[in-house]
Amino acid sequence: MSGVDKDHGVQVENRDVQAYSASTCPQQHYNEKSVAEVKVIKGNEAFNEAMIKEPPRPFSLPAITLYLACLVGFLCSTMNGYDGSLLNGLLQNPQFKQFFNVQNAGIGAGLVSAMYQIGGVVAIPFIGPAVDRYGRKTGLFIGSLIIVLGTIIQGTTSRTQSVGQFMGGRFFLGFGVGIAASAGPVYVVEVSHPAHRGVVTALYNTFWFTGSILSSGTVRGALNLNGNTTWLIPTYLQLLCSGIILLFVVFLPESPRWLFVNNKVSKAKAMLTKYHGNGNPDSVWVQLQLSEYNEHLELDGADKLYGQWAGNAVISYFLSAVLDTAGIKDPIDQTNINLGLNCLQFALAVLGASLVDRVGRRPLLLFTNAGCAIVWLGITITTSTYASSRSAASAKATVGLIYVFGMVFSIGFTPLQALYPVEVLSFEMRAKGMAFSNLAVNAAGLLNQFAWPVALQKIGWRTYICFIIWCAFQTITIYFFIPETKNRTLEELDEIFTAKNPTKRSLEKKKVGLDANQNVVVLETIDKA
Repeated sequence: MSGVDKDHGVQVENRDVQAYSASTCPQQHYNEKSVAEVKVIKGNEAFNEAMIKEPPRPFSLPAITLYLACLVGFLCSTMNGYDGSLLNGLLQNPQFKQFFNVQNAGIGAGLVSAMYQIGGVVAIPFIGPAVDRYGRKTGLFIGSLIIVLGTIIQGTTSRTQSVGQFMGGRFFLGFGVGIAASAGPVYVVEVSHPAHRGVVTALYNTFWFTGSILSSGTVRGALNLNGNTTWLIPTYLQLLCSGIILLFVVFLPESPRWLFVNNKVSKAKAMLTKYHGNGNPDSVWVQLQLSEYNEHLELDGADKLYGQWAGNAVISYFLSAVLDTAGIKDPIDQTNINLGLNCLQFALAVLGASLVDRVGRRPLLLFTNAGCAIVWLGITITTSTYASSRSAASAKATVGLIYVFGMVFSIGFTPLQALYPVEVLSFEMRAKGMAFSNLAVNAAGLLNQFAWPVALQKIGWRTYICFIIWCAFQTITIYFFIPETKNRTLEELDEIFTAKNPTKRSLEKKKVGLDANQNVVVLETIDKA
């Protein structure tokens, strides 16, 4: 007799079979009569056993408290979204462009914008020590403090009218965000309950749009003001998220993994007991994680490129110039489109975050890359048509496709840009790996800042052909080389990457049985790698 377990999405068969234990000793055999039911699962057996024996309580007081702690970590992404997209809005502001004598395209715009990425690159050597040596919380604090300094430097340019000083402020902003944006996702992924890790960490990067929405909304509202106030208010609002982090970071729980590897085992267990075990030190989740820490973490062992080239950078940083190629040049129209696009992308990014555990990481990445290639093909056609005919219909179609691109990009890339890198890195390499990830992202960002504004100025719509080719290449690469990571704890992911074919290993299914005590016993591997 068979049926479907609706809570866990796996097929269930009630029959007598011979099996061996997945959660204790793999050589221990069970009597056929001891197996009550059979399930087909994806992922690790120990993780699935914990899900069955002790279903997580997502709305318990400890869980809600932990969500609030993660929300402070999310503000690192909000800062990145606000600071990173602010110049895009300011370049739509006539008063700002007149005050600093800059345009929304060309090498000048690229240089001013690129100082943010340059600061992020220079921060790379400091990320590992800040986040590994002194703790994830300290990394949040240091990054936020530097952002406050950069904001003050930028704001005081109203007295000096110095483009160089404004660029210096952007450098410090990029430096601070480089540290904070590395510490943020690492903190969130390491403190989250294993059952909630996928969705919670995926939500981290969606908060980039809360920053970009606040930025574009503030820029739009300030257009009605006079003088330098029209760009100073959006500039000084960069203090908001960094100030909140500085106020609340001291009250956050520290990463249990960082505590464990730094010889603070009792504090690590206390954190897991309080927040993952609902106060029960014998909780299955507490015992599972401590066991895996002992197996995979070393005491004293602590010492996103694709998304940047999918074309989102042109939309995020130089939307004004893109809209110029479609004949939409009014500042009010441009800021309205920018604000609406950010709101739509945030909603779709949250939807994507809710799908990372249901649909999986690979399907979302494949969908978003193939989709982006198709949308860029459409944008290339409409903008080239406008360039030759000045057709109003082509302009409207371009705006519509820009919105479609934002939807497709946000549902896949946005939630996974922070989640996937921190998942696939081991604890010892997580902070350093995120520093390297930031290096790749900022290196790609530098190309974005210098190449695309010049390309838009010189060759216009032909720039978009690059994105069609690159997104198609990414789709093929992801299909063959990117493994699935859902339904495993962070430590259990090691078994994927030690396999001969990690991608195939990550997709294999296992037929397992449950004994009367709800212990999982492995029966058979289906589609073995």
